[in-house]
Amino acid sequence: MKPTSFYDTSPKNKFSIIVPFRNEVNNLPKLLTSFSFLNYPKDLYEVILVDDESDFLFQVPSLKFKIQLISNNRKSNSPKKDAIETAIQIANHEWIVTTDADCLVEPNWLEIIDNYIQQTHKKMVVAGVGYSYEKGFLHAFQNLDFLSLQGATIGSFGINEPFMCNGANFAYKKEFFYELNGFQGNSAIASGDDVFLLQKAIQKEKSAVGFCMHNASIVKTQSATSWQDLFFQRVRWASKSTEYHSLFGKIVAIIVFLTNLCWITTFALWCLGIASYKSFLLYLVIKFLVDFILLAQTSIYFKSKLSWVLLSLFLYPFFSSAVAFYSLFGNYTWKGRTFKK
Repeated sequence: MKPTSFYDTSPKNKFSIIVPFRNEVNNLPKLLTSFSFLNYPKDLYEVILVDDESDFLFQVPSLKFKIQLISNNRKSNSPKKDAIETAIQIANHEWIVTTDADCLVEPNWLEIIDNYIQQTHKKMVVAGVGYSYEKGFLHAFQNLDFLSLQGATIGSFGINEPFMCNGANFAYKKEFFYELNGFQGNSAIASGDDVFLLQKAIQKEKSAVGFCMHNASIVKTQSATSWQDLFFQRVRWASKSTEYHSLFGKIVAIIVFLTNLCWITTFALWCLGIASYKSFLLYLVIKFLVDFILLAQTSIYFKSKLSWVLLSLFLYPFFSSAVAFYSLFGNYTWKGRTFKK
């Protein structure tokens, strides 16, 4: 997929940036500071913070752009979808942009998205999300995992079969949101404020959706700080895959699962002496080479350092398979709440 070209045009579109949050008193000031450095006219964007029953009251600092703090109007099993719908009802601008409280945006973030909209006339825009760099194996492992997801996202748009996106960097016209009946039909699923809306848009008007592939449009987010948090985060993400409307998306998910399961089976057979080391080594080399090439290409775009690659690629099939199995039957915790499958 070719990078998006930037043309020197005057800012045109108006954005309502929606940030659902719960207990993010440490992260929100950093996000708001990054908003204050946006190279975009202050009268062309507003920020709506939606407090989802935080334990501590967040005091909004004095800033030079319009900002509102409202409470979430809960009405479904999905706090985040409820928060976005609550904000959209009072949003003043034509374009809705969603991001997360633990993110940071680039100064030219809105300028690039506006430029992309002016060039393509899309009604829904997906853009990249990457991790802020941290040291240690835990970060390296999930960074490789996240790069694989972002690579799959970009690749699916490249072959015109998009099925995945990330709500931390997602924009759509408010009118288009209502044309799609918002989150109606999947409000019982706790997550999926991004993927299900994208897939509804694809079904209705595929040409209206595009990926803004420009480095300055990438949003940085934080990696999980513990293996337990990482596991439940991935379970939450994986729990959406069984409800995909996209046949292509379901096929990709099944292929990935079977590939990882095959790797575990081959490894087990080798350990038991049933499979020869040559068969195991051949499968190992082929899989590692394919994975590394895809990760390396994606890391170039995201300017992300690859580390602990061999160990991560060895452990990933076990981690991914455990997540897949658990997501089918187990409960998971998110923001201090427990959600049932």
